[in-house]
Amino acid sequence: LRAGRASLLPVGTVYADGDFDRGVVVSVVDPQDTEIARGLVNYSAADLARLCGIHSDGIAERLGYTYGEEIIRRDNLVLIDNGGKTR
Repeated sequence: LRAGRASLLPVGTVYADGDFDRGVVVSVVDPQDTEIARGLVNYSAADLARLCGIHSDGIAERLGYTYGEEIIRRDNLVLIDNGGKTR
């Protein structure tokens, strides 16, 4: 995400923590639990639990519907520079 104008895709998502609905702002953290971005999520936490790690073309097959290829579309994502501090 930091390297370029990329969206967050299911294949790059490891887990979803918490209970949230589609359309809310969520934090995106790296493997060291440092917040790197915030964005409007296209899928609920329950949906994300089923989508983590799969390719975008498998979303409709896995869920029976799709709200798009991205977990968070780049246009709805803000990168955070927190000086390396963890959340």
